[in-house]
Amino acid sequence: KYGLDIYAPVDHKGRFTGEVGDELAGKFVFDANADVNRMLKRAGALLYESEIAHSYPHCWRCKKPIVFRATNQWFFGIDHASLRKRALEEIDRVQWIPSWGRNRIYSMIEHRPDWCISRQRFWGIPIVVFYCKGCGEPLISANVISHVAYLVEQHGADIWYEWDAGRLLPEGTECPNCGGEEFEKERDILDVWFDSGVSHAAVCERNPQLSWPCDLYLEGSDQHRGWFHSSILTAVATRGRAPYKAVLTHGFVVDGQGRKMSKMLGNVIPPEDVIKRYGAEILRLWVSAEDYREDIRISDEILQRLVEAYRRIRNTFRFLLGNLYDFDPRRDAVDDGELLPIDRFALYELNRLIDKVRRAYESYDLHIVYHALHNYAVNTSAFYLDVLKDRLYVSAPNSRARRSAQTTLYRILSAMLRLSAPILSFTAEEVWQLLPGDKPESVFLSQFPDPDPAALPDEEANRWYELLRIRDEVLRAMEMRRKEGLIGNSLEAIVDIRAAGWAKELLEEFSSDLWEIFIVSEVNLVDMIEGEGIVRGEDVPEVEIRVRRAPYEKCPRCWVYSPSVGGNSEVCARCQAVLEEMNAT
Repeated sequence: KYGLDIYAPVDHKGRFTGEVGDELAGKFVFDANADVNRMLKRAGALLYESEIAHSYPHCWRCKKPIVFRATNQWFFGIDHASLRKRALEEIDRVQWIPSWGRNRIYSMIEHRPDWCISRQRFWGIPIVVFYCKGCGEPLISANVISHVAYLVEQHGADIWYEWDAGRLLPEGTECPNCGGEEFEKERDILDVWFDSGVSHAAVCERNPQLSWPCDLYLEGSDQHRGWFHSSILTAVATRGRAPYKAVLTHGFVVDGQGRKMSKMLGNVIPPEDVIKRYGAEILRLWVSAEDYREDIRISDEILQRLVEAYRRIRNTFRFLLGNLYDFDPRRDAVDDGELLPIDRFALYELNRLIDKVRRAYESYDLHIVYHALHNYAVNTSAFYLDVLKDRLYVSAPNSRARRSAQTTLYRILSAMLRLSAPILSFTAEEVWQLLPGDKPESVFLSQFPDPDPAALPDEEANRWYELLRIRDEVLRAMEMRRKEGLIGNSLEAIVDIRAAGWAKELLEEFSSDLWEIFIVSEVNLVDMIEGEGIVRGEDVPEVEIRVRRAPYEKCPRCWVYSPSVGGNSEVCARCQAVLEEMNAT
């Protein structure tokens, strides 16, 4: 910085060399402090002397003060051949996840000095350089490096420390400067970050099953200064481009209160303990459920919540699979055009899930994948699967209505298994093996699902969403009557609705299916409602709803309260027709 000569009169043992004169030569630097002061006084150069307490670096191993020496080192020239400029250009060609990672590593490389890659240790990866004993000139040769690499491959890395220089060098090696034939080995080793920084070449280029550059580098946020950093410098210097297409940075695991895990605090949760207590799927689900961009919390409470979430997803799989026990997609699947409207709406919802999950995987937003799958399982169970039970359990086994439902369930289950397989690997594979029909041997040999072509178009699906708003109003009205003790099970209810405007038009369009969609015994669309217990819609003020207890007998087969039950018939007219159809076949 100031143009001063490099002056380092201290040897590798921390003793002064003869450059400082006979009075100090051979003395350990810290032992010579009093002698230095005495020499300064004698020369009249000491202006003031006192002792102060200050922070001073100590050896991590022996805990003694460190001696600083200016010594020759090997450097990675950051501006040689425009390396810095080219590395910065490559940074902008990489996808950084999260995006702030780009600015962090860009700033580090933009302002960093040359990289000192040599270390003074007795163990490590050697720097393959030899020095001529005659003139001291370093011998750096691609031929020599290749020869030593071959010997290491044949005999192991320890030969660098066990063999002398003559045995390591190719026969007949001479110093290019003076022609000398005697050499000594470099004693320094490589910086460990150089070692890891060339793993892209050592691993990916040498393995025919892998590719270079890598699709993804994945590590903690400290690696912008470490592995990510050293890798891009070595790759750009030797290959001309970044060794990775994308870099994902994650936070660190902390306890439920956000504290760093330590044995002292007693808050360490080993992964093997989680697996023993909850199973591997819960550990995998926890990893995917948390937003890795920040530090990731873990506790028994968090894991217990995920156990409940996993149970809901698994129960959804169980329901879907259980209702396919007599379904063969080759024989029983309904053509797209024959699917019932509500089933096509269910496929529309499935397509939304497929689109959201695929985009989340592509952007490495695993927590979005988890929440999307979990919410879909909860919402589908709360509406579609609940509504479907009547059709699955009551309709004739081979009827269009039941086969349409099973076709939809099959498509939903197949898609959910493939979407969840990267996270719930064991569960997805377990269910996949039980899935009926022709399919790849493993879920991991299948393709991610594409949107289902049988789904409703947007405008028709939007009408279903409007209908669900009205359904919520009906459910609210029934809950009020349930609290009053008027009804228990929803099938005990008859619902009268007076609607206006768009709501009336929509309800009339779906009038024949409303009892099934609302899961009640009867729905009446009326022009006027009188009496007590009328509930006006909150979100849909265009509707007024009255819930009455059904005055009919309960059908023992479908549990619907119907005027056709009783007298000479033990079941309702609908079930009677189904039973006659089943007996006829």
